[in-house]
Amino acid sequence: MSKVAELFESLDYGPAPESPTPVLEWLDRHTRAFDLFIGGRWVKATSGESFETVNPSTGQPIARVAQAGPKDVDAAVRAARKAFGSWSRLSGHARALHLYAIARWIQKHSRLFAVLETLDNGKPIRESRDIDIPLVARHFYHHAGWAELMDTELAGYAPLGVVGQIIPWNFPLLMLAWKIAPALAAGNTVVLKPAEFTPLTAILFAQLCEEVGLPPGVVNIVTGDGKAGELIVKHPDVNKIAFTGSTEVGRLIRVATAGSGKKVSLELGGKSPFVVFDDADLDSVVEGVVDAIWFNQGQVCCAGSRILVQEGVGDRLVEKLRARMETLRVGDPLDKAVDIGAIIAPAMPALYPKPQSIEAIIDHTVGRRISRSRAACIALNPFFAFNISVISKNHLCKSTCEL
Repeated sequence: MSKVAELFESLDYGPAPESPTPVLEWLDRHTRAFDLFIGGRWVKATSGESFETVNPSTGQPIARVAQAGPKDVDAAVRAARKAFGSWSRLSGHARALHLYAIARWIQKHSRLFAVLETLDNGKPIRESRDIDIPLVARHFYHHAGWAELMDTELAGYAPLGVVGQIIPWNFPLLMLAWKIAPALAAGNTVVLKPAEFTPLTAILFAQLCEEVGLPPGVVNIVTGDGKAGELIVKHPDVNKIAFTGSTEVGRLIRVATAGSGKKVSLELGGKSPFVVFDDADLDSVVEGVVDAIWFNQGQVCCAGSRILVQEGVGDRLVEKLRARMETLRVGDPLDKAVDIGAIIAPAMPALYPKPQSIEAIIDHTVGRRISRSRAACIALNPFFAFNISVISKNHLCKSTCEL
């Protein structure tokens, strides 16, 4: 056993695992198989098809989930349309009561949501527990407040109708809250499709809707791949599409909805640069980079994946970043001492026209200096990359630091 003095010298972190037992019990109670939530009821996919959702940190299957087809999406839209009349006629105060109930239920079961999110998505439990789930509850509380104020602050505005919502895998439950909470507050009804990689917290949310007594059809959850999302986008009785995901799919949605009269909101990918001048506090810059590019394993649409740095401090910044990379803790996402968990899949499905492994992307990167951390990485989580561009008067040279 190490002496206390030796521990102070190394400051090594011991394991601090979060127990998955409550989530495993919840999964087993449902025989690890889940149907579609349509009109307040759980219904099987008409095709009988299903798919596996996998724990990205182990590669092991977690559960089987129904694959929605044309008849299922149509049933969900019809259920949402049927519910819209009575839901939109409720007073803002009455809708707020439902949103407050959802927020309280999320807080009550926050640990269940957090562990399930980490198992299904691979992000560190610290992020699920301390960031994502508290923000989910706050969004429902916030929009419950707006529902209360609709008559005075948004006089003259009216709900659109049925809103089709398609969300990504990087912040599954938080994206659901961003989409559903404002839609319900304004008096709309919802058909939501979670990402096929991370459907489980949306399914748990559907159970929440049952338990808090949300009227049937106000929220409908249909699981499936991109084909199910396309069916929602093209359904003639959907009044608005709200999509968060890749730029390529966003373009396809805009083409598909052009001339249809559907309202559209698209939150797509981006490249957010850090601009570093020679009078910057480089230690603060390094910590900002850690938050910007390694938060959520870099799987953020506004991740700081480019650094534009003035030439005079370029080498110093690279060395400081390389040293900081060595201290990042990579490992089991359920370990509360881990900084970086698992990426969603060995191949990045939404970043390129054809899915590519991260190794292949790095291998085809030319003209860049590669720095690899010596930190141990779990099998499905080998790379986290960002670009540093050192700017001088006469040239632009690029280097990539890679973990």
